[in-house]
Amino acid sequence: MGLEDSYGESEGIFVVQKHSATHLHYDLRLEMDGVLKSWAVPKEPPTGPGVKRLAIQVEDHPLSYADFEGVIPEGYYGAGKVEIWDRGTYTLKERTDDKVVFELRGERLRGTYYLIRFKGSDKNWLLFKKGKA
Repeated sequence: MGLEDSYGESEGIFVVQKHSATHLHYDLRLEMDGVLKSWAVPKEPPTGPGVKRLAIQVEDHPLSYADFEGVIPEGYYGAGKVEIWDRGTYTLKERTDDKVVFELRGERLRGTYYLIRFKGSDKNWLLFKKGKA
Protein backbone atom coordinates (compact mmCIF):
# COMPACT_ATOMS: atom_id res chain seq x y z
CA MET A 1 0.00 0.00 0.00
CA GLY A 2 1.02 3.62 -0.03
CA LEU A 3 0.26 6.86 -1.69
CA GLU A 4 1.59 7.12 -5.19
CA ASP A 5 0.80 10.76 -5.93
CA SER A 6 -1.36 13.65 -4.84
CA TYR A 7 -3.99 13.18 -7.53
CA GLY A 8 -7.01 10.95 -7.31
CA GLU A 9 -7.76 8.72 -4.37
CA SER A 10 -5.02 6.64 -2.78
CA GLU A 11 -4.99 4.29 0.19
CA GLY A 12 -2.63 4.08 3.14
CA ILE A 13 -2.35 3.29 6.82
CA PHE A 14 -2.72 5.75 9.66
CA VAL A 15 -1.94 5.60 13.34
CA VAL A 16 -2.49 7.95 16.28
CA GLN A 17 -0.03 7.40 19.11
CA LYS A 18 -0.72 8.84 22.56
CA HIS A 19 2.66 10.17 23.68
CA SER A 20 3.29 10.94 27.34
CA ALA A 21 6.48 12.94 26.87
CA THR A 22 7.36 16.29 28.49
CA HIS A 23 3.78 17.25 27.57
CA LEU A 24 1.02 14.76 26.77
CA HIS A 25 0.12 14.92 23.07
CA TYR A 26 -1.09 12.72 20.24
CA ASP A 27 0.98 11.94 17.14
CA LEU A 28 -1.11 11.65 13.96
CA ARG A 29 0.79 9.69 11.32
CA LEU A 30 -0.32 9.17 7.71
CA GLU A 31 1.46 6.88 5.27
CA MET A 32 2.62 9.07 2.37
CA ASP A 33 5.59 8.98 0.02
CA GLY A 34 6.98 5.82 1.63
CA VAL A 35 7.11 7.32 5.16
CA LEU A 36 4.76 8.31 7.96
CA LYS A 37 4.04 12.03 7.63
CA SER A 38 3.56 13.17 11.21
CA TRP A 39 1.79 15.89 13.19
CA ALA A 40 1.86 16.40 16.97
CA VAL A 41 -1.63 17.26 18.24
CA PRO A 42 -1.53 18.81 21.76
CA LYS A 43 -5.09 17.71 22.63
CA GLU A 44 -7.07 14.56 21.85
CA PRO A 45 -7.93 14.41 18.13
CA PRO A 46 -11.56 15.31 17.32
CA THR A 47 -13.92 12.34 17.05
CA GLY A 48 -16.81 14.55 15.94
CA PRO A 49 -17.34 17.70 13.88
CA GLY A 50 -17.13 21.17 15.38
CA VAL A 51 -13.83 20.63 17.21
CA LYS A 52 -10.65 22.15 15.80
CA ARG A 53 -7.18 21.16 16.95
CA LEU A 54 -3.72 22.55 16.39
CA ALA A 55 -1.51 20.00 14.60
CA ILE A 56 2.22 20.74 14.45
CA GLN A 57 4.04 19.01 11.61
CA VAL A 58 7.09 17.14 12.87
CA GLU A 59 9.74 15.03 11.16
CA ASP A 60 8.73 12.06 9.02
CA HIS A 61 8.98 8.64 10.65
CA PRO A 62 9.73 5.25 9.05
CA LEU A 63 6.71 3.05 8.27
CA SER A 64 7.86 0.55 10.90
CA TYR A 65 7.10 3.15 13.59
CA ALA A 66 3.35 2.62 13.01
CA ASP A 67 3.50 -0.45 15.27
CA PHE A 68 5.60 1.09 18.04
CA GLU A 69 4.31 1.02 21.59
CA GLY A 70 6.54 1.25 24.62
CA VAL A 71 8.82 3.59 26.50
CA ILE A 72 11.42 5.85 24.90
CA PRO A 73 14.20 6.04 27.51
CA GLU A 74 15.14 9.24 29.32
CA GLY A 75 17.84 11.14 27.45
CA TYR A 76 16.44 10.26 24.01
CA TYR A 77 14.34 12.53 21.81
CA GLY A 78 10.66 12.09 22.71
CA ALA A 79 11.41 10.28 25.98
CA GLY A 80 8.25 8.92 27.57
CA LYS A 81 5.49 6.35 27.08
CA VAL A 82 3.99 5.77 23.63
CA GLU A 83 0.76 3.82 23.14
CA ILE A 84 -1.41 3.29 20.08
CA TRP A 85 -4.61 5.31 20.58
CA ASP A 86 -6.10 4.52 17.17
CA ARG A 87 -5.08 2.93 13.89
CA GLY A 88 -6.57 1.85 10.61
CA THR A 89 -6.56 2.72 6.94
CA TYR A 90 -7.39 5.89 5.13
CA THR A 91 -8.16 7.23 1.68
CA LEU A 92 -6.43 10.40 0.53
CA LYS A 93 -9.03 12.65 -1.12
CA GLU A 94 -6.93 15.76 -1.81
CA ARG A 95 -3.37 16.87 -1.15
CA THR A 96 -1.78 20.24 -1.84
CA ASP A 97 1.03 22.13 -0.11
CA ASP A 98 -1.50 23.73 2.26
CA LYS A 99 -4.33 21.19 2.54
CA VAL A 100 -4.76 17.45 3.08
CA VAL A 101 -8.23 15.88 2.96
CA PHE A 102 -8.53 12.24 4.00
CA GLU A 103 -11.13 9.69 5.10
CA LEU A 104 -10.13 7.70 8.19
CA ARG A 105 -11.33 4.19 8.96
CA GLY A 106 -10.16 3.50 12.51
CA GLU A 107 -11.65 2.34 15.79
CA ARG A 108 -12.09 5.87 17.19
CA LEU A 109 -11.57 8.14 14.21
CA ARG A 110 -13.91 7.59 11.29
CA GLY A 111 -14.97 9.97 8.56
CA THR A 112 -13.50 12.80 6.51
CA TYR A 113 -10.81 14.95 8.12
CA TYR A 114 -8.99 18.08 7.03
CA LEU A 115 -5.50 19.36 7.73
CA ILE A 116 -5.20 23.03 6.69
CA ARG A 117 -1.86 24.83 6.99
CA PHE A 118 -1.95 28.16 8.82
CA LYS A 119 -1.17 31.05 6.48
CA GLY A 120 2.50 32.03 6.71
CA SER A 121 3.45 28.95 8.75
CA ASP A 122 5.65 26.01 7.84
CA LYS A 123 4.60 23.63 10.58
CA ASN A 124 1.28 24.74 12.10
CA TRP A 125 -1.87 23.13 10.75
CA LEU A 126 -5.54 23.00 11.78
CA LEU A 127 -7.05 19.50 12.16
CA PHE A 128 -10.82 19.03 12.08
CA LYS A 129 -13.52 16.57 11.07
CA LYS A 130 -15.97 17.41 8.28
CA GLY A 131 -19.59 17.87 9.23
CA LYS A 132 -21.89 20.10 11.24
CA ALA A 133 -21.42 20.50 14.98
